[in-house]
Amino acid sequence: MTVRVLAFARVRELLGPPREVELPSGSTAGALWDNLAQRCQGLPELAQSTRIARNGRVVQRSEKLEDGDEIALLPPAGGG
Repeated sequence: MTVRVLAFARVRELLGPPREVELPSGSTAGALWDNLAQRCQGLPELAQSTRIARNGRVVQRSEKLEDGDEIALLPPAGGG
């Protein structure tokens, strides 16, 4: 299956522009993160602080993904 990955802030700096990622059918959001972290140095350190959204809704890493999903990787928001 193919999912589209959007990243923001520091995660985008590491991953670059939106990309499509091929995963085995039945993969979870956590499996997607692991797949990206294996290929991108610096990403594993952001695992605890990055939330994953599937089609506009924040999900747990155990959430199963489907072909065509849009996944957003959301670091913590800051500001004042």
